[in-house]
Amino acid sequence: MNSESSVGGAGRRVAIVVARFNERVTSMMLAGCRQTLLDAGLEAQDIEVRFAPGAWELPLACQLLAASERFHAVIAIGAVIRGETAHFDFISAECAAGLQRVALDTGVPVAFGVLTAETGEQALERADPARKNKGREAALAALDMIALASEIAGDNG
Repeated sequence: MNSESSVGGAGRRVAIVVARFNERVTSMMLAGCRQTLLDAGLEAQDIEVRFAPGAWELPLACQLLAASERFHAVIAIGAVIRGETAHFDFISAECAAGLQRVALDTGVPVAFGVLTAETGEQALERADPARKNKGREAALAALDMIALASEIAGDNG
């Protein structure tokens, strides 16, 4: 994906759902995501942030927001860090599948900003605003999908 989006966000509404679990990581991702949307021209009041307990709950929270028909895109932010059990595999796979299903079922773009990391250090590196903040990348993907959906629908505004 490009590191920059040429898509403007003015006049668009975006919801961000953030998993509270691994909050040190997800709070950095939220900051990067939100700032990217503001930089693209969205107004602060057009960005709605909601919190879910963890990655497992992200798909339902995103579905509720997408189904409300108030948003041009929904961004899911979370961090799943591998532990000593298979829990990581189940949560990360089901979260990804659930978020994809929300997008397909509602027709609302759902940007995947869920880190799957082997270690906490690896997750922090990927959330670091001075490096490649994955929240920022999720915002760029959402903006690109808003533009694509508008283009396909014949709406240039």
